[in-house]
Amino acid sequence: MVAQLESPNVNLTNSLPYSVEGLLQVFTSNHRSFFTSVIAQSLRIAGQGTSVLIVQFLKGGIRQGYEKPTRLGQKLDWIRCDLPRCIDTPHLDEAETESLHQLWQHTQKVVREGKYSLVVLDELSLAIHFGLIPEAEVLEFLAKRPPHVDIILTGAQMPKSILDLADQITEIRRTHES
Repeated sequence: MVAQLESPNVNLTNSLPYSVEGLLQVFTSNHRSFFTSVIAQSLRIAGQGTSVLIVQFLKGGIRQGYEKPTRLGQKLDWIRCDLPRCIDTPHLDEAETESLHQLWQHTQKVVREGKYSLVVLDELSLAIHFGLIPEAEVLEFLAKRPPHVDIILTGAQMPKSILDLADQITEIRRTHES
């Protein structure tokens, strides 16, 4: 039985009577306290053997860049822009714009290649809102992703066009005052 599973002539994916379609999930909030639950979900999935990529578009400060991913366990890669600071404004200098552009291009490439089964795109909505990543490019990226890839988008001010595509929308609201 093991030899049959390891045989290069056996393709279990095509022999299934159904196909698994990836989900588009959106986590949104005006508060920044929800990312922990997304990370916990990502770690749990990676721990079960699924390849996961976390991309933080607006976080910097550690001079990481996509060429130097932080690896958590065997299945989770975490990348950020190669910047000395976090992006909190739409006004970037040329080096910052280039770093963000390279991260976005790299993300699209590895998703198209199907390298990861779950991809978390943190604060992508704010990058769109700032005009740093065109909304039309994001919509095209989502439409052309491999069908098995799950995508989680996070951030406040998620565009309606993306919300309309989402399979699941989680909105974290604070209804009490501390």
